[in-house]
Amino acid sequence: MWNEPYLQTCCRSALHRLYLAGPGGRPAGLKDDPCLERLERMGLVGRNPQGRFVATDAGQARHALEVLKLKRTPAQSTPSRS
Repeated sequence: MWNEPYLQTCCRSALHRLYLAGPGGRPAGLKDDPCLERLERMGLVGRNPQGRFVATDAGQARHALEVLKLKRTPAQSTPSRS
C-alpha cells in the first residue's frame, strides 16, 4: 500500500533539480520556489544557514524511489498493515 503523499510532476522535477544541484542546494527566488516550499512542508527539503534549499535524508530517499526508480530496501519499507 502506498502511504506517502502524491508528488505532482512539478514537485518531482523540483526535487530532481535539487538533487542535481548537490550539497550546495538551490537558491530561493527561482520559479520552482512554490514546489520547494511544498516539499519543505512535507519534510523532504530544508534550508541551510544561507537560506538555500537542500534535500533532507527523507527527500533523498524519495528522489531515489520516485525519480531514479530505485527499489526500496527492507530497512526503508514501512510495516504492512494486516
